[in-house]
Amino acid sequence: MTTVLTPASPLTAADRCDRCGAQAYLRVVLLSGGELLFCAHHGRKFEPELKKIAAEIQDETERLTAVPASAETEER
Repeated sequence: MTTVLTPASPLTAADRCDRCGAQAYLRVVLLSGGELLFCAHHGRKFEPELKKIAAEIQDETERLTAVPASAETEER
């Protein structure tokens, strides 16, 4: 996916997927205005269509595999 080049506010746990209500990891800013939020699953599922209508796509799916700083050494 195309990543946002301009600074955008990070997505939080309060941001929910417009399709299923799961935590959103993608923000799609539409060419026509407005935005859509998607979980990683629906972001991947709708990627081809979203690229056609998106001005920008903020992709934070890498957070799903990141190890928290609070993790024990053996968990890293």
